[in-house]
Amino acid sequence: MKKQIATDKAPKAIGPYSQAIIANGMLYVSGQIPVNPTTGEVSSDISEQTKQSMENIKAILTEAGTDFTKVVRCGIFIKNMDDFAKINEVYGSYFTEPYPARATVEVARLPKDVLVEIEAMAIV
Repeated sequence: MKKQIATDKAPKAIGPYSQAIIANGMLYVSGQIPVNPTTGEVSSDISEQTKQSMENIKAILTEAGTDFTKVVRCGIFIKNMDDFAKINEVYGSYFTEPYPARATVEVARLPKDVLVEIEAMAIV
């Protein structure tokens, strides 16, 4: 069994996918780009983009009845590895030890030409 999670406090999916799915006690959060769900705007600042992506994840976690303390893995996709330190600073402010497992990769392009996209998996 799987259950779809959706909230208007995070951007709507822009393709044939769900914001998140719960299956077997785990929440799988689709990659969140830094679109403000209220205004549809995207900041040009990498720190602000990272914060908005994390806030979008937070909204989905909340909708699913969980939070950042239950996140076990994240994936970060970034346009420019030179932004890694700024992204890491903002990202790290959402977690406490033990930190989730993580992979970070530089990619050629992201949806809507944003600078960062973050996905997560959490226990529910």
